[in-house]
Parts: sequence; structure tokens; C-alpha cells
Amino acid sequence: MRQMLTSQQVNENTETLKRQLARFLDFEKDRALLLNNAEWLLQLRYIPFLRDIGRHFSVNRMLASESCRKRLETGLTFIEFNYSLLQAYDFLHLYKTQNCVLQMGGADQWGNIVGGIELIRRVGHGSAHGITFPLITTSSGDKMGKTARGAVWLASRLTTPYDYYQFWVNTADADVIRFLSLFTFLPLAEIDEVRKLNGFDLNSVKSILAFEVTRLAHGRKEAENALRASYALFGSRTIDPQILPSSVIPRDIAWEEATSIPTTVVDANKLRKGIPAFKLFCDVSLCTSRGEARRLIQQGGAYVNGRRITNIEMLITDKDLNRKEILLRAGKKRYHRIRIKDGNFLDEKLEKNP
Repeated sequence: MRQMLTSQQVNENTETLKRQLARFLDFEKDRALLLNNAEWLLQLRYIPFLRDIGRHFSVNRMLASESCRKRLETGLTFIEFNYSLLQAYDFLHLYKTQNCVLQMGGADQWGNIVGGIELIRRVGHGSAHGITFPLITTSSGDKMGKTARGAVWLASRLTTPYDYYQFWVNTADADVIRFLSLFTFLPLAEIDEVRKLNGFDLNSVKSILAFEVTRLAHGRKEAENALRASYALFGSRTIDPQILPSSVIPRDIAWEEATSIPTTVVDANKLRKGIPAFKLFCDVSLCTSRGEARRLIQQGGAYVNGRRITNIEMLITDKDLNRKEILLRAGKKRYHRIRIKDGNFLDEKLEKNP
């Protein structure tokens, strides 16, 4: 069952969703609408709802749906069981008030969508339709979604534009063409030409995929910053202008500053005293817990300025400053930069450690 949220949290999430979707939909002059079903669901009276809506639903049919059948194995709450009725009622309400005749969703929503279509036919005496899409998986069969391990988020506070870019640039070779087709607006004819590429050129294609998807989700400036950061860490590349020519990715730039690497500013006095490495890796979200950070260090996956560390109790101090910063790395590709907010202290250290 989904986590219970307060009304304030729901409203905050709604505003965040609208800002994210505004990159793809035009909400000006009601060209697109973002509606909160609390406006009509909270007004429902339970007994009239059961009498007028519930009587149109067969429990046997609901239990036979894939979503209910899977949940019965682990336990299905009454709230979850009612969800299909509420989703169907949403469709009916939108049909009546907004002339909405089409509902789209993932393949796992098929039963709920059909329930809405049937309700519109019986109560609204009208015709409606549904379209479902297969849930997106990688070539290895792993599900891509917010409940999947290692999921990426559109909210930059949860997944920075740099980390978002890195997720896509690390796409498996077998997924590149499909993801270009699904997640970019590049011409399909150009994408089809990618089938002929391999090696260095295919890596260039991955850079284009990452750039285009990041540009759509976070804007061109953030996409360029993420590209700059990636070039600074892994080396710049010249991208053949014949590869996906419709892409607006910069193709021949040697950027030096990694402005989009996630960065944390640390108090100079704290760094003078020293911060345990496992604590710092956790505090900057390279690890989700201090226990995970300890395991990362023990397994040899933690780096400071490119140097592997193995001592859990190691202190990271001002002596680790290199060109005004400390670069942390977890595993092969996750970076975080530490900077000092005391500029005078920073300059003093640089003089001692040029």
C-alpha cells in the first residue's frame, strides 16, 4: 500500500508534478489541465457511493484482475481493493465534466481502466476508451520505475541533473536504440542508422541519448552542465556530425570545469578537525546509510581525489584539498565534490599545497 501522506504533502507533490510536467505540456490558457481528484472524491458520501457506484462492480471480476491477484499472495488491504472503484469513478467524473473519453496508463492499469469504461457505459450511458503501454524494462528484464532499485527521478533534489545524465549515458548497448525512440524526439530514420554503429561511435550515441533526455527533463543549460561535468571527469570527445544530426548536443567542445557535479559546501573548521570518511560519504548521499558507507570502504569502492581508501576510520581533512576542492567517488561513476565556504581559509591552504 502507498505511504499515507498529509494534505499538505499531497499539495506540495502536486505543485512539484506540475512544474515537472510543464516541460512537456502547455498549461497556459488551460491547454492542459492538472486536476486533483480530492476535489470530487472528498465530497462523496460512503453509502450513496456504494449504492450508486459499487453495485456495478463484481467482486469476482475484481479478484481476477492481475493487480488484485498478485497482491492477494502478500496481502490486500481494503483500501487497495477500493482503489479500482475510485479510479473508475475518476474516469466517470472527467467524462461528465471535461468530456474525457480516453484514459492512458501502464499495462498493469488495464483492469482499472476497463472498470472506468464500463462505469461510463452503465452510469453515464456513453462510450469511452483506454490505451495501455507495456511497462518499460531494460534488455536484462529489470523494471524501470520509482519502485525499482537505482531508479532515477525527475526532481533534481532526488536525482541531480548530472546523475540523471550519468544514468542514461550508462545505458546498455542493447537498449540504446529503443531508448532513443522512447525518450527523445529525434527522427526515427536517424535512430535507425544507429544500428550500424559500434565501439567509440556507439558511446557517442549514448552521450547524445543522455544529453537529449536530460535536456527534455531539466533544460538545455543543465544538460550542457552535465555534459561538461562528464567530459571533465572522463575525458572530452568529438562527436561526428553525421551521428544523429538533429541532436543539438555540442559536438566539438573541450570543457574543463565540472560545474554540474553534485557539490556540498563544508565548514572550514569541521574540515580542519577532520570528518570520518564513512560519515561524509553518507552525509553527501553517496551512500544511503553509514553502514552502507562502511561496507563501501571495506569493499574498496570509495575514493578520495581518485585514491582508493580502505580504512573505515580515516579522517578527511583540509590536507585532502586539491585545487580548492575534494572529489569523492563511490564505485566507478558516482561523484560528489566538497568545497569550503571559508574563502580565506581556502586560499591559505592552496598556498601551502599548490
